[in-house]
Amino acid sequence: MIPYINRDISWLSFNYRVLQEAKDPSVPLFERLKFLAIYSSNLDEFFRVRVAHNRNLIRTGKKTIKELDFAPDKVLTQILKIVNAQQEEYSSIFDDQIIPDLRKNGINVIRRKKMTDEQVEFVDQYFKENMLPFVQPVLLIGKKVTPFLNNGALYLVLDMREKSGKSKKPVYAIVKIPSDHLSRFLELPPKEKDQKDIIILDDVVRHSIQHLFPGYDVLDSYSIKLTRDAELYIDDEFSGDLLSKIKKSIAKRDIGPASRLVYDREMTKELLEFLMGVFDLEKWDLLSEGRYHNNVDFFKFPNYGMTHLMNPPLPPQPIDYLEKAPSIFDKIAEQDWMVHVPYQSYASVVKFFEDAAVDPTVTHIKIIQYRVAKRSRIMNALMRAVRNGKQVSAFIEIKARFDEEANLYWGEMLESAGVMVKYSIPGLKVHSKTAIVRRVENNVPVIYAYMSTGNFHEDTAKIYSDLGIFTRDERLTSEATRLFSYLETKNLPSRTFNHIGVGKFNLNKILEDLIDDEIANAKSGKKAEIFLKLNSIEDKGMIQKLYDASQAGVKIKMVVRGICSLVPGVKGISDNIEATSIVDRFLEHARIFIFYKQGKNEIYLSSADWMERNLHRRIETIFPIYAPHIRKQILDLIEIQMNDNVKSRYIDVKKTNTYKRDTTDLAYRSQIETYYYMKRSTDQIIQNLIESKNKDANA
Repeated sequence: MIPYINRDISWLSFNYRVLQEAKDPSVPLFERLKFLAIYSSNLDEFFRVRVAHNRNLIRTGKKTIKELDFAPDKVLTQILKIVNAQQEEYSSIFDDQIIPDLRKNGINVIRRKKMTDEQVEFVDQYFKENMLPFVQPVLLIGKKVTPFLNNGALYLVLDMREKSGKSKKPVYAIVKIPSDHLSRFLELPPKEKDQKDIIILDDVVRHSIQHLFPGYDVLDSYSIKLTRDAELYIDDEFSGDLLSKIKKSIAKRDIGPASRLVYDREMTKELLEFLMGVFDLEKWDLLSEGRYHNNVDFFKFPNYGMTHLMNPPLPPQPIDYLEKAPSIFDKIAEQDWMVHVPYQSYASVVKFFEDAAVDPTVTHIKIIQYRVAKRSRIMNALMRAVRNGKQVSAFIEIKARFDEEANLYWGEMLESAGVMVKYSIPGLKVHSKTAIVRRVENNVPVIYAYMSTGNFHEDTAKIYSDLGIFTRDERLTSEATRLFSYLETKNLPSRTFNHIGVGKFNLNKILEDLIDDEIANAKSGKKAEIFLKLNSIEDKGMIQKLYDASQAGVKIKMVVRGICSLVPGVKGISDNIEATSIVDRFLEHARIFIFYKQGKNEIYLSSADWMERNLHRRIETIFPIYAPHIRKQILDLIEIQMNDNVKSRYIDVKKTNTYKRDTTDLAYRSQIETYYYMKRSTDQIIQNLIESKNKDANA
């Protein structure tokens, strides 16, 4: 059995790295609140998808479990143990670090029993005028009255007794906290000048519940939240109308079975057992947290314009040479270009489509759309292109989890505008990030391509770190065109892919051959190295390949943001593998693979992580970088990441997330270094190109 960390356990280690940012005093205060929100948002999705998946495996029975290579009940037990410990630390960070630091900056989070008379009057009035229609009070009478809990909504469970004293039996009730209608944070009249007083909406309800149950004494109240299974269970269906099935499944997602009941850890055992009976819950469904849930709302915590408590701005750098050109295609014809968001502006990618829409020489535009912004200039450009007589086709993956509805909306919009839309392939996700434009230049058709590690999404381009390439290199564009032909016709390509790797065709073989080459070089005494930058690695076949390479003497360095099921540094197995992870203000999303190849450094960018689903059940692309100036940029960027001694953590079997430190006195934070490097390197590339053009003109 090879050393292997279960993917869900490894993911929890990643989410702890997010929590580390929330407790890091060097991170600006409001950014720490955002990391609390990110941690909570991540965990909600994890329970709705992964924990629900493990629970369903347990419920399928012994036969299915025997077919697995792990025990889902043991994994689930471990998950709950880890998350409970993290939740206790989360509460400690908020109560013992964030709240006092807010207070030092004149922002006071007021508990209901600490309000002044003026604040009490304000809250009473606010409750009557704004909250009363939404709180939905319901008495709980065993299984006779089972209110439906909305997915992710907040509720208070009340422990009450009759005021008449005729019965001492507990009476329980439930009240909604209407944070889906009102701001979670209510600004109060301040106790003192130059101070900001805030009360959390949950405590407004706590203060006011006595008005809702006048015949009862409220002894205590506890917050709860229920999340529901978000899986659509359609990935492997090959028959019927997939589009219709997805539409119906989306409508049912928020009424699916419970995947987690989050409850205040101060809740009594008797009340918790009562709730388990009312809502038909098992021990797997329970997770204790602190006083407050749905902490994703910290994204909306009022900042009062206190910019000194936020990250200093790093506005995306424009690439004027591309963005201000009369036609971006003329600039791509000169040489390939790399765009590195969010350090650089996404405007050149938008311009690629907007120029294509109005360029009289453009005949065809094709795009793969996995996730799309709600307001998308790219989508609008595609519709404008159709009006201008271009042939436009879009492959839209409607199985992109939590983006199904947005993709369906845009698919219908594009279709109504005349775009030829193709939807998901049953049993297969299309995850490639590729677009092509066909122009006719001097009566000759020329293909331009944009290939990326990230989606065509104007919003995520502001926070996701991704790399994209503009090219008209025929080695790449001809094969990208072949990929679109397959997606549109479902006919297998008549010619093989020799330069780009495509999932379900040759992607796995390319990666395996590249690793095997390094193994062969190491065994013959030559220098052999591999560098991998990934979001996740979980595929056992690829992990075994890397273990084989390590044992042969190949030096392997990895930067893995999220799941890392591979175990570095195991004696005799992975001694030559070092893995680190970087969590910082931008989400590391790019996939970069570099193979030393006797000094040739074969460099690839990819849409694919090394997950079983990506390598075996998706259409992904991996594409080589041929342009020397871009190759240098990527090698420099990797060196910057490897030198990070501020935000880089070691990945190891103990999942301690120890920060990587060195003996230098200079703090080296890779994302900040990358921001300034991209400005310098791009300016130099443009200057070299201009000088070369001037030299040719004067020759």
